[in-house]
Amino acid sequence: MPRRHSIPAITRRAAASSTLIAATFLTSACERLRDEAPQGIPVALAEHRRAVISNVSYDLTFTIPAGLDTRVAGRAIIKFDLANASRPLVLDFSAPAGSVLDVSVRGAAVPFEIQHDHVVIPQTALEAGPQELTIDFLATDGALNRHRDFLYTLFVPDRASSAFPCFDQPDLKARYRLTLRIPNGWKAVSNGSLEREGVANGQTELVFRETAPLSTYLFAFAAGEFAVETGERDGRIVRVFHRETDSIKVARNRDTIFGLHAAALRWLEDYTGIPYPFEKFDLIAIPSFQFGGMEHPGAVFYRAGHLFLDESATQNRRLGRASVIAHETAHMWFGDLVTMQWFNDVWMKEVFANFMAAKIVEPAFPTIDHDLRFFVAHHPGAYAVDRTAGANPIRQELENLRQAGTLYGAIIYQKAPIVMLQLERLIGETVMREGLGAYLRQFQFGNATWPDLVTILDDLTAEDLASWSRVWVEEPGRPRIVARADQGDLRVEQSDPWGQDRRWNQRTQVTLASPDSAYTVTVHLRDAVNHVQGATEPLAPTLVFPGSDGVSYGRFALDKTSTTYLLAHLPELANPMMRSVAWMSLWETLLEGDILPDSLLELALRALTMEGDELIVQQILGLTQTAFWRFLDADARMAAAGRVESVLWERLERASTPSLKAAYFDALMSVTSSGAGIERLESIWRTQQAPPGLPLAERDYTTLAEALAIRDPDRATGILEAQASRIENPDRAARFRFIMPAFSPDRSVRDSVFESFANPRNRERERWVLDAVSVLHHPLRSRNAEAYILESLELLEEIQRTGDIFFPLRWLHATLDGHQSIDAARIVVDFLEKHPDYPSRLRGKILQAADELFRAARIVEEWSGGEGFLRE
Repeated sequence: MPRRHSIPAITRRAAASSTLIAATFLTSACERLRDEAPQGIPVALAEHRRAVISNVSYDLTFTIPAGLDTRVAGRAIIKFDLANASRPLVLDFSAPAGSVLDVSVRGAAVPFEIQHDHVVIPQTALEAGPQELTIDFLATDGALNRHRDFLYTLFVPDRASSAFPCFDQPDLKARYRLTLRIPNGWKAVSNGSLEREGVANGQTELVFRETAPLSTYLFAFAAGEFAVETGERDGRIVRVFHRETDSIKVARNRDTIFGLHAAALRWLEDYTGIPYPFEKFDLIAIPSFQFGGMEHPGAVFYRAGHLFLDESATQNRRLGRASVIAHETAHMWFGDLVTMQWFNDVWMKEVFANFMAAKIVEPAFPTIDHDLRFFVAHHPGAYAVDRTAGANPIRQELENLRQAGTLYGAIIYQKAPIVMLQLERLIGETVMREGLGAYLRQFQFGNATWPDLVTILDDLTAEDLASWSRVWVEEPGRPRIVARADQGDLRVEQSDPWGQDRRWNQRTQVTLASPDSAYTVTVHLRDAVNHVQGATEPLAPTLVFPGSDGVSYGRFALDKTSTTYLLAHLPELANPMMRSVAWMSLWETLLEGDILPDSLLELALRALTMEGDELIVQQILGLTQTAFWRFLDADARMAAAGRVESVLWERLERASTPSLKAAYFDALMSVTSSGAGIERLESIWRTQQAPPGLPLAERDYTTLAEALAIRDPDRATGILEAQASRIENPDRAARFRFIMPAFSPDRSVRDSVFESFANPRNRERERWVLDAVSVLHHPLRSRNAEAYILESLELLEEIQRTGDIFFPLRWLHATLDGHQSIDAARIVVDFLEKHPDYPSRLRGKILQAADELFRAARIVEEWSGGEGFLRE
């Protein structure tokens, strides 16, 4: 074990014997300490600490060894003001026994206890007023994400305390000063700028300047073998730390990355009236990063593939890059400058980041229909959760920070921005902007709650926002909306599928059409039944289409006549938004079992030959792939494969842009099942001769090799080994080698891959694990993979405890998305029935992830003549 610090170490035994306090406290008050340190960070503990602790600062030192077999050592000097010392002091530190080496207060060693991932210091060692604690410790690796030649921190929501002792709650913001001792040749970056660099004990020592006040989850650093690109925009120096070895790819993306960030910063400074609030602005591109991005002030982390796009990137991927950049940049104000007080309001920072991102990207893509983009980016994902039995409110109660990761999902990221758009339309853009500016100024560098913002906005409008919030924000679900036209009158009804007789206050549009005319009516839904008299032309429409505006939210049910009309005429609708909403409505109709999957698939293939909007093409392609794999049984898939592949190849050849060609090629790699189609893809992979007009990159050929390996088990090993030898980037090569065994035609090898994930150490590379699990559960292997479902469900609680915030739900989707059988559905149902006291939020995640499986099992069985499953 190398030396941790240049100061002498004081062992815990020496500290315990150095004062009389230790002898008396440890014999008489241990039980009191245990009572003071509950599991996790419950609300009561957080509220007590917020009441007595203020003016926190951390001076942190981490010594990072060259080898992964040696733990990272650290020292934390924590300063704060203590209002009273009537209770023991509880710090958070979730590390194995023996990880806390020494604790001293104002230079004097003091006794301490380790209880339930807390360091507890007796009140007899404290006194009211300024405090200075020094703690020597060994960090755990979980949130440090250590690799052989680099590491990066990821502390959201409560994982800072796995790396160093701290008050790990968002409303105890602190200033951070960081010293890193790293292997020579490494580079490092953190929230603050580099103050000085030197040498200590044969390592490079970097000292970073003190930060502005930050919550623990926003403190961050990365270190390793990184290259650095530097640019200047609007007088601000921006650096990109990365590990991309393709210099052409870096050069092709570099200026766009700098430009998109600069544009987002300018827009947000103008919108909020507040200059960028932090000292610097660096970017770190991390291979296989768990999230799309993470908004650490001064050191924004991104998944490398989201920044450095291939030449063949589709329009959706380019829009996605712009959106994630705008999203993370918006967080500098919404989340970083003003932070939620408790994680029950984590949705606030995410909703405003997404809401602002939708506005920010518009100037960079002037030819895009951004209202349509907002609809396809938000409504389908929100509906995919809100239609399920596991739907959750936007704002959720949180009893303990340990469960904070279970709050995340599509309701926060997709539904909440829709709700904010409706709020903006309800109160007006000017009032919304004025209110948000006041909110940011009032709570800057502090914490706030959703009721704080509602109070500010309520003072600026006559609307009853508290009542509006109760339905839209604080309760789950969506209304079911039905429109009926009769002799010139329009009747629009909303009902509550949850049986609570709620009313969703919103405006919607209803389009009515006949072969000769079309007419749109705007209806303000306030009541259960809403009449618009004399509003409909024609008098006997063949299409009654509620929700056609693409802004209103709910299950807009179609009558049989309208469903038939859309199945025949959807591609002919002139308005792109109406076409997109119609696809969503028909998809919902399929999920309810009221149209045949092959009917929708046939419509999709016909529509692709007519559709000119790339956003809608991407939407149709996504529905096509899901319908093909999820809602057709194996025989029906093989019967449809030739026609599906033929249409996709024909559209690829006729596509006018590389982006559109790439969208069709991605779909082909997903659905190709015929022998001729597989041979055609194999020829492209083997010769590396891409279709004309479609530039393919390493990522594309890797995806193609994986698709071929699934479809041709006998040749899988040779294909994968050949592709592995072609991958030049060491990070991408390591990921590929990790997942290769999951493709094995040998069932025992695949079993061993799955069994290895029972060990948390083997789940540390979460993106790689999810890729491997998805391979194991590919639809072509789903019957054999059913044996993994129960154990995957049994692992979920542990995965939630040990993994990052998105890992539990993604684990469930990777496990269940390849299945459609009644047997698979019954495994899930039986698990839930046998665990009636299962944690409610994780139960909700299971129901969310399994909803489409339940529907597919019922639909496939019923349309093939079986008895059905879970029929309501």
